[in-house]
Amino acid sequence: MRTRLIALLVLALAAWAANQKLYMTDGSYQLVREYKVEGDRVRFYSMERSEWEEMPKELVDLTRTEKEFQERQTQFEKEARIFAQEEKAAREMEKEVMRVPQNPGVYWIEGEQAKSLKAAESSVRTNRGRSVLGRLSPIPMVSGKATVEIANAHSLNIFTNPEQEFYIQLAQTERFAIVRLMSKAAVRIVEEVTIVPISKETVEERDTVEIFQKQMTPDGLYKIWPKQPMTPGEYAVVEFSEGKLNLQVWDFAVKAAK
Repeated sequence: MRTRLIALLVLALAAWAANQKLYMTDGSYQLVREYKVEGDRVRFYSMERSEWEEMPKELVDLTRTEKEFQERQTQFEKEARIFAQEEKAAREMEKEVMRVPQNPGVYWIEGEQAKSLKAAESSVRTNRGRSVLGRLSPIPMVSGKATVEIANAHSLNIFTNPEQEFYIQLAQTERFAIVRLMSKAAVRIVEEVTIVPISKETVEERDTVEIFQKQMTPDGLYKIWPKQPMTPGEYAVVEFSEGKLNLQVWDFAVKAAK
């Protein structure tokens, strides 16, 4: 569809460039498809009358006519280059999208193949103990402080590229981010949570990495990557609804290349 649209636009530009003004020495002009000088006469194809005509060369302002034609031609070539670049970018983006599975999750590209990050099991630890965090079965809200954690001090998913790109396919409209994790004993802390007394509202604090994001498809596929190279450490891609404590976590680590 896009290819056909670009082709039509290029054809429209070509038609626009072909229809030019043949200026007269008195300042008026004829709209012509083309013209040619033959001795002391100028022959032209009139767009108004759809036929070839001619007039004395001395009545035609060839300098102004040629100058405007060159300006229009330059503009046409510029627009055609822009359309060609847009078409190339669209094809490359389509090829990129086709590599990524449509199933909700987080992926990265290795060579020509998309690979999936496995979602980690996260839990909420309060002063009353630990509860597994699930989207479909919210945990009881107890006033006070809590932490969202994932098991093990280090991720098994290791990247050496500090500017690693990821793709996240959302199942529904949600927010997402890359966060730094804090290792503590045998767990990694994803975020700290304050549960407000009486209202039971949650205030979530996470160490967020600044990212670029690019929407790849209308149905929720995004490409994300850090604005600055990530320092070695533990990280995660998270999907969440602010204030609802329903995170999904895909953990990874960044290590310096040897």
